[in-house]
Amino acid sequence: MTSVTTRPRRRLAYTLDVKGSPYIYIAPFFLLFGALGLFPLLYTAYVSMTDWNLLETTRQWVGFENYAELLTDDYFWNALFNTVSIWLLSTIPQLLVALVVAHMLNRSLRARTFFRMGVLLPNITSIVAVTIIFAQLFGRDFGMVNWAIQLVGLDPIDWQAGTLSSHIAISMIVIWRWTGYNALIYLAAMQAVPDHLYEAATIDGAGQWTQFWKITIPMLRPTIIFTAVVSTIGGFQIIAEPLLFQSGTGNPTGGSDRQFQTVGLYLYEQGFGLYEFGYASAIAWTLCLIIVVMALVNFSITRRIKSG
Repeated sequence: MTSVTTRPRRRLAYTLDVKGSPYIYIAPFFLLFGALGLFPLLYTAYVSMTDWNLLETTRQWVGFENYAELLTDDYFWNALFNTVSIWLLSTIPQLLVALVVAHMLNRSLRARTFFRMGVLLPNITSIVAVTIIFAQLFGRDFGMVNWAIQLVGLDPIDWQAGTLSSHIAISMIVIWRWTGYNALIYLAAMQAVPDHLYEAATIDGAGQWTQFWKITIPMLRPTIIFTAVVSTIGGFQIIAEPLLFQSGTGNPTGGSDRQFQTVGLYLYEQGFGLYEFGYASAIAWTLCLIIVVMALVNFSITRRIKSG
């Protein structure tokens, strides 16, 4: 009698263990996300529809007025242009170089572990220290970059003063920092490519670069899409590099003429420089929507190119 009554209990316990355990394991993430991610996101949406200055104790509900004002804000459109420009100048070269570096690291090299660890060092270096160093390298009067281009007979460039020159300099910081990270992601995907594909290509007389373009790249399509989307998300959120690029001053205007002020910097200026918390929240939500749209477009274009 006892064995008959305990069987349903054991079956129920087994079912709960198999069906319920996965949800218990992932529950801490969703609890933390709800408290530290979802609630601030929803609260920011509410704040974006208010006229709230951090220096004042009162706030007024204004609906979508902040968003309407944002659409006619020339500073916002300038910041968006700068963001897109820096993103294009940094993301495309970064991913292309990462593919080449990963391909080289995937070959039989001496001290491969050393080189694989070495390409990750820029990513773990303090972004503040890196940006200040690059600001000195691209300095107008005593920068090493201007010294190098003068050796080949070119005139020195005021990298911080120009729009394109400042975008190139900031993009170099991003490329230097994230190329190794993406290279290791590509390297992990390359090691999952079956060896018999390369063996068959070698027998057919295909060289290293032919194998790379005809075998490796098509097999890396999901990984390339992933890195392109992630780089898009990170590129549109860029703030530390342009914030500290102006000789390490931390000026949120992004240059004397806002020539390299990104959307993240403009949000920072409005929220913590002018204390317009409601307007800054509207910028944050607009940026969030832009990132979602750009990530979807990036995903669609990359998938079509790699499947074509």
